[in-house]
Amino acid sequence: MAGTITSKGAPPAEERRAGPLIVTEDLDLLDDLLRLCAAAGVEPEVHHAVPESRGSWEAAPLVLVGDDAAARCRGAARRSGVLLVGRDRDDPDVWRLAVEIGADTVLRLPEAEPWLVDRIADAAEGAGESALTVAVIGGRGGAGASTLACALAVTAARGGRRTMLVDADPLGGGIDVLLGGEHAEGRRWPDFAASKGRVAGGALEESLPELHQLRVLSWDRGDAVVVPPEAMRSVLAAARRRGGVVVVDLPRRVDDAVAEALAQTDLGLLVVPGELRAVAAAGRVAAAASPVLRDLRVVARGPYTSGLDDGWVAASLGLPLVGELPWEPQLTAALGEGRPPGAGAGPLARFCTAFWDRALAEGAGS
Repeated sequence: MAGTITSKGAPPAEERRAGPLIVTEDLDLLDDLLRLCAAAGVEPEVHHAVPESRGSWEAAPLVLVGDDAAARCRGAARRSGVLLVGRDRDDPDVWRLAVEIGADTVLRLPEAEPWLVDRIADAAEGAGESALTVAVIGGRGGAGASTLACALAVTAARGGRRTMLVDADPLGGGIDVLLGGEHAEGRRWPDFAASKGRVAGGALEESLPELHQLRVLSWDRGDAVVVPPEAMRSVLAAARRRGGVVVVDLPRRVDDAVAEALAQTDLGLLVVPGELRAVAAAGRVAAAASPVLRDLRVVARGPYTSGLDDGWVAASLGLPLVGELPWEPQLTAALGEGRPPGAGAGPLARFCTAFWDRALAEGAGS
């Protein structure tokens, strides 16, 4: 029904968060609701009627009222996040009772169980606005997509934004290496390859290595591990629920897992060197990604072959131009000294700062 961070069962009790307020005397219904709370990794508070203790009803992240207890909840303070739950589909009074207690909706089990697990977990996590998710794809091999992805993540984190960098290229060698964190403690993709259903966003974030003020999901140096589409979907959905920004480094080949990543992407950046062959290769990548990704734009990278410039590159691909990725000769030396891309005050960092200023403004206005 709902996955945990390892998809092997509900989180241990010591990792569970404060859950909803349950109001019911129906023992069978209570058993079902307790089971759903356990699947969401939360500990509920249970009462037979509106709690007498001041503030419990108002402060709970979510209130689940059994249809047997709805009449006893008349007169409770009006608030959002009240759900009327039961099993009897033929009860003609259920909607009247829902209106009387100010319920957001009426749920019938077992059909509504998957939705309710997600709703319980979201309420416990305090889910708010989804993260702005940016995917970076190379138009050809060696285009500098991973470098740009790192620089974007580092810049966002330095700007005080909650940031997660996701390496979705299993053959890229591990993006944590670019950040100097290949030996940092924390989980990598092999730990999540079996994930299904719902992954807890907070547990995901806390389990990952923290490098340069951001969280990084990368690969280890062991044998290659296949990440199924279901795992990619679950992990990225959890990352997005935490808010802030998520940067995804994608391979050029669009398989089922990459398609899942693209489906959760708000904006894609296609990094294209200024060469005819690179533009031709980028056209194939764009053709594969565009059916899934609604907003794909070009980042042109010099130097250019004769007669080409950033505008020509974007126009040839029929895609909007974000700008020209500046060449930074000192970047290799900086990496050797343990400074990640975007950490300094050079042209790459300025490019990334300007990008986030525009992208976040666009997101706020949409």
